[in-house]
Amino acid sequence: MKTFGFLSHLDLNLHLFRTPIMKELMRQGHKVYAICPKGDKNQALKESGFEVINYEIDRKGLNPFREKKSIDNIYKAIKDLKLDVLHTFTAKPNIYGTFAGQRAGVPIILNLVEGLGSFYIKDSVKNILIRTLMERLYKKAFRISKGCVFVNSDDPAYMIRKKIIKEEKVKIIKSVGVDTNKFDMKYFDEEKIKYIKEKLGMKDKIIVLMVARAIWDKGVREYYEACDIVKRSNPDVEFLFVGGTDDGNHSCASESFLKNGSVVWLGHRDDIVELTSCCDIYVLPSYREGLPATLMEAASMAKPVVATNTFGCRDVVDDNINGFLVPIGDPAYLAKKINILVEDKDLRYQMGQAGREKALNEFDVNKVVKQYMEYYEKII
Repeated sequence: MKTFGFLSHLDLNLHLFRTPIMKELMRQGHKVYAICPKGDKNQALKESGFEVINYEIDRKGLNPFREKKSIDNIYKAIKDLKLDVLHTFTAKPNIYGTFAGQRAGVPIILNLVEGLGSFYIKDSVKNILIRTLMERLYKKAFRISKGCVFVNSDDPAYMIRKKIIKEEKVKIIKSVGVDTNKFDMKYFDEEKIKYIKEKLGMKDKIIVLMVARAIWDKGVREYYEACDIVKRSNPDVEFLFVGGTDDGNHSCASESFLKNGSVVWLGHRDDIVELTSCCDIYVLPSYREGLPATLMEAASMAKPVVATNTFGCRDVVDDNINGFLVPIGDPAYLAKKINILVEDKDLRYQMGQAGREKALNEFDVNKVVKQYMEYYEKII
């Protein structure tokens, strides 16, 4: 039996994306700790059988004195747990958790990079400075940790090229997995889809759907502009955007913007499976991703996808096979590809089936969990 610690800066991260892996480790007889700040999902983690250890961290701060305190907080949280393996997730836990883990004498420290984040989208002076600092800290952390999991192919290639991490420490496991049994159209016959569309006031309409946080980096503006273009030639098509605002984020779209145009904004929703089931085309014009869960969910539900040809998205979408890849920041081209799918029902079906097959073969959560178990076994 080994003792594992899963460290994140959000309990939601562990709850949504790590629970299947953590449960499998417990099933195999290992002890598993969920190490995270106190949040809304602490109780859910406890109900899943994990012992929850809380610590405090400033998620957005860059003050070096406060950052040192975050490392101290992680150290205090883990020093008495006698961990055999500490697996960290997202940038700050990856870096600070590795330093704290070394200080606490944890023999095996592993990291996971789900994407390099918004600082890699634009080359502003601030972004370049923060990127430089992050890469220096990552380089130090990767010298300490035994390995790092990446969810796409582009991010590790970049880090290897810049000599931030050695190639032998890289492990690529694409995605954290999608429950292909849950995200399956077998539960939705024509009558049920008709009922969902009627509730939305979109009976007998072709529905285009985007699900994401309402921030500009997700391509919200491009989606709205593309929908306006499509609407002019296909007035019967309906467009949905699902996603909450984040007022603390400088890149957040305003409610006044979200409520205008051809798109119906539904805000945050918990019925994503039902909404995805009734859509005919799924869109994500994001500037950069790790490996977007929403795209995998749409593919699993046999929906054709139009996404940007960028990090993460192109790991899910095979251009002209299960969807279309379009340039970043080009609403006219995005509209063109949406229109092709609007006007060709057979192509929608063909691409949707290809997406379902890809989800089953590459993203099924059980296959992903198996890859993690094999990885842990090899490292240990």
